Amino acid sequence: MSEETPVLLDVSPAGVAVVTLNRPDKHNAFNAEVISALSDVFETLRANEDEVRIVFLRGSGKSFSAGADLDWMKAAALYTEADNEEDALALANMLRKLYELPQLTVALVHGAAMGGGAGLLAACDVGVVMKDATIRFSEVRLGLTPATISPFVVRAIGPKWSRALFASGEGFDGAFAEKIGLAQYTVENMEEMTAMEEHLAKLAFAAAPGAVADAKQLVDDVYGREIDHGLGVHTAKAIAKRRACEQGKEGLSAFLERRKPSWAE
Repeated sequence: MSEETPVLLDVSPAGVAVVTLNRPDKHNAFNAEVISALSDVFETLRANEDEVRIVFLRGSGKSFSAGADLDWMKAAALYTEADNEEDALALANMLRKLYELPQLTVALVHGAAMGGGAGLLAACDVGVVMKDATIRFSEVRLGLTPATISPFVVRAIGPKWSRALFASGEGFDGAFAEKIGLAQYTVENMEEMTAMEEHLAKLAFAAAPGAVADAKQLVDDVYGREIDHGLGVHTAKAIAKRRACEQGKEGLSAFLERRKPSWAE
């Protein structure tokens, strides 16, 4: 892999996308180029939602991502507040593009996932993490706060654990990440990681692409809302729309006819 390409995108003919952070000598640390490249990749994946069914995000070398690049942080120390705001907004926008992808997104985490690297994990739908991985919201150790990644982390693990881990900067492993909901699965080795990739890909290809996108949006629509008549109307409209659409009709017909739906063939 060439360091000249900080982010790699590979899409199989079947529609499996693999996004690889490609700065192994820097433990895939973030800088402006990495953030811009990831942002472009996520835009490409959204534009090809009909062809891409699942997105895996991984790091090359020994780590998933060690957070911010040291040279990038040195440069930022000389920025004005306005420059820093623009710089941080690029990271926030990139994470939002990942979070809003219509496909099932999966972070495959090994080694270190620090700061923004942990933010990538939080912004994905599914986290598969090595049990011996090292994860940390390390910003307070540098006199900073994990501001740009906070919406995704708080959404993933809730306010109590977010306050504790943001304020303490305490590191934790993959098993603890699963315990608090930052990851859904932990694995012991790369063989188990590969097996989990295959399992999740099978699940993605059994699901209707449009239904996956709508199911993800459904969580945002109902999370935190009072369970009242208005919410009932909203959810009734959501399922009615799916039942009336082409994929909904095909899925029901396939079930009744005891055959695979067109998207799973």
